[in-house]
Amino acid sequence: MQFARLNGVTLHHQVIGASPDKPTIIFVNSLGTDFRIWRDVIVRLVGEYGLITYDKRGHGLSETGESCTMDDHVGDLAAVIDHYGATNVIVCGLSVGGMIALGLAKARPDLVRALILCDTAHKIGTPDMWAARIAAVEEDGLASISDTILERWFTKEFRSPDNPDFTGYRNMLERSPEDGYMATCAAIGMTDYTEIASTLAVPAICVVGKEDGSTPPEVVGEMAKLIPNARYQEIPGAAHLPCIEKPVETSEIIRAFIAQLK
Repeated sequence: MQFARLNGVTLHHQVIGASPDKPTIIFVNSLGTDFRIWRDVIVRLVGEYGLITYDKRGHGLSETGESCTMDDHVGDLAAVIDHYGATNVIVCGLSVGGMIALGLAKARPDLVRALILCDTAHKIGTPDMWAARIAAVEEDGLASISDTILERWFTKEFRSPDNPDFTGYRNMLERSPEDGYMATCAAIGMTDYTEIASTLAVPAICVVGKEDGSTPPEVVGEMAKLIPNARYQEIPGAAHLPCIEKPVETSEIIRAFIAQLK
């Protein structure tokens, strides 16, 4: 395991190197998960690119820190890239990870070659919606709302009680640090990156599971229309986490997008 103290917090991360002429992809995880959600994608890309994954603050084995705003999350992503001196970086962010990627493109455009925005949007939900979720977690814990969340994350077929992967990802969600989860909910509720999306100056692709219940195709499609020259692609048979349900298809989309950057 790899840990580094960056931007005021200890961040858990993983680095898989490649030859210096290869691009580097850095993956940013979604709310209530850690970087293990990318495993089945990463194993298909090893050797083709440099690969960096990390648990964003308040998630997995990373610290939450004294604050957990969207600016903190963006600063952490920049710090990880700077720490390794990575160049020719493609940021692949899922859900809130996609918002963090957009924030980085604005705050540190020198670090971003292109964006892969998975199941995300320039604005997700409303402040009232996120406040209600925070209140529910404060009162009864994450497990009290996990069924509702998991229905949005995964297709009906994946949510079978006989599927051990589904049980494992339920555990990942329910065991997430609640302070980091709630703080990140608040950060999402306060973030509107409409202007950033509409003025984005790097290549981008917007990817969404066709059955996504958190950021459905129409929401992701709206963002794709905002971003100049953005590509848009749906993944059938997946919901909010295509990297888990459809890793082969997700990997192929990433590979094809990067190939057309050359």
